[in-house]
Amino acid sequence: MFTLTGGDGRPYRSETPGALGGHRGGRLYGRLDCPSALRAIARGGYVRHRVFFADEATAVAAGYRPCSICLPARYLAWRAR
Repeated sequence: MFTLTGGDGRPYRSETPGALGGHRGGRLYGRLDCPSALRAIARGGYVRHRVFFADEATAVAAGYRPCSICLPARYLAWRAR
C-alpha cells in the first residue's frame, strides 16, 4: 500500500503508487525524477516533507504549484495566472 495525498490535502491509502511527488512545506509538485528533488533527497532534508499525488489535477486541487525545474512550462503558466 502507498500513501497518497488527495485533493482535500489529506492522506489516503492506495494500491497504486503516486505519479507525482511534492513537498508539503513548499506546496509544490513535480515529476518523481525531478533533479531538484533528487538533490534535496540526497542531502537528507526533503524526505520528511514529501507527499505523493495520483495525478496533476489532484495536486492542483490540494493547493500545490508545479515545480519550476522539472515542469517549467506548467510553472510559467501557473505563474502567469
